[in-house]
Amino acid sequence: MNAASPTGDEQRFLREAIELAHANVEKGGRPFGAVVVKDGAVVATGVNEILATSDPTAHAELTALRAASRRLGSPDLGGCTVYASGHPCPMCMAAMRLAGVEAVVYAYSNDDGAPFGLSTAAVYDELARPFAEQSMAISHVPVRLEARPDLYADWKRRQAG
Repeated sequence: MNAASPTGDEQRFLREAIELAHANVEKGGRPFGAVVVKDGAVVATGVNEILATSDPTAHAELTALRAASRRLGSPDLGGCTVYASGHPCPMCMAAMRLAGVEAVVYAYSNDDGAPFGLSTAAVYDELARPFAEQSMAISHVPVRLEARPDLYADWKRRQAG
């Protein structure tokens, strides 16, 4: 998004995401909303449902992606744009990339959220470090099941058959 001159559609969809976030706050939720758009039309919306569901992955972008995938009948969200009230966290960015989302536009930056404890900049910084330097222990232990075929090769074979 060009911060100096957002398009009319960008403003409209961002306003919708912010309205969703406000409504979520009014219901006791966190201040995040997201809108998934394809071909100029809203496909799905979502709000942060972490507090309502006790699901740490229930971010607005992910609830919107899940709804969009159900509505479109596919995990492939190619051609979609996500409009988010706040800067998407690394988990949400990764999910949007894996789903094939074409673009992401957000209204509130990590800098805007920092004074309120709503920035994910530290998570981005942590993930940029090599595994050995991160605060969470991450290790590769290549266990295989002797009585079963290789997991990935078996999956690939079943996809082809």
